[in-house]
Amino acid sequence: MRRFTWMLTIVIALSFVLAACGKKDADGVVKDLDKLVAQLESYQGSGTMTLYTGDKPQEYKVEVWYQNPSFYRIALTNAQKDVTQIVLRNEQGVFVLTPSLNKSFRFQSDWPENQGQVYLYQTLARSILSDSSRQFESDKDSYIFDVAANYNTHALVRQKIWLAKDNYAPKQVQVSDAEAKVVVEVKFDKFDFGTKFDKNSFDMQHNLDTAAQNSQGTLLEVDENGMLVEKTPTDEAAGANGDAATDEASGNTSSAAPALTEPFGVIIPTYLPDGVLYQDDRAVEGTDRTTVLLRYDGTYQFTLTETRSPDRTASLVPGEFIDMGFTWGLLTGDTLRTLTWTVDGLEFRITSENLPVTEMVKIAASMQDQTGK
Repeated sequence: MRRFTWMLTIVIALSFVLAACGKKDADGVVKDLDKLVAQLESYQGSGTMTLYTGDKPQEYKVEVWYQNPSFYRIALTNAQKDVTQIVLRNEQGVFVLTPSLNKSFRFQSDWPENQGQVYLYQTLARSILSDSSRQFESDKDSYIFDVAANYNTHALVRQKIWLAKDNYAPKQVQVSDAEAKVVVEVKFDKFDFGTKFDKNSFDMQHNLDTAAQNSQGTLLEVDENGMLVEKTPTDEAAGANGDAATDEASGNTSSAAPALTEPFGVIIPTYLPDGVLYQDDRAVEGTDRTTVLLRYDGTYQFTLTETRSPDRTASLVPGEFIDMGFTWGLLTGDTLRTLTWTVDGLEFRITSENLPVTEMVKIAASMQDQTGK
């Protein structure tokens, strides 16, 4: 009996030892993660990104491809409007593609090395590796890290990252603000390491042509009453090569342009910085499109411009590449700065001498759940 009790004690002790050996702590996971990032050759993932920055959550389908050393392809599709934009990095530079307009811009940028991205594996892994005060826990299937957010905005403070136990693939990310409110959430439904891409996967023209086949956008036209209304793009419109829309600085206005006290087809921001009020608006008619100007005054002064996005081929664009969460924008100018972005066939511009870029992005984000009034 004593011999049996002694053997049972040994078996139980060994069970605890083996269980402890199979369970990794934070240091063990971090060590493995460091090796994985250093040897990373390629991956392909997809999922849903939800932004909680407006009046209601906005969902985007996100697809991300990476090939060592620095090729990237990220496609964001608005779940409500089924409109896709693509950011692409290859040996020629960084491109932003709008397939619905067969349009592309090329930037001289080291993106994404200079900007954190919530859907990029390298960003998530480095956030974990660089935070010495990281918090760690685990559940049945995941290792969970709570670490500092390392994005280019002070509004995002913390992030919680779920990694699969079997291969450290990302499963979920929640990024929170200073009040612990989730602002951005990404849920991956698929993520594979070691993906074999073909030679055209990161080619600009191939991506533009392929995505454009099933894309459509919303265009603006002036109706018989002089108001802007939405228009489904035709083949003729999609292939046009018109010049950029006339802007406020050109002075080329039409005296017959109607006042837009109750604008139809124009998207109005639902967020404004404290102390900023709407001032006035007007329409500026060009030869092939109408531009709407909305002016705001108060703590900050700025002009919001909306127009049908002009057709443009790939060209090197001077300016700063801005990740806006729901799309990508171009920041130009020094004293007078302009943030330009394209969504659903429309081009928007915010121009100001004193409005911070972070506020520009907030204003832009507040316009994304609207279809025009």
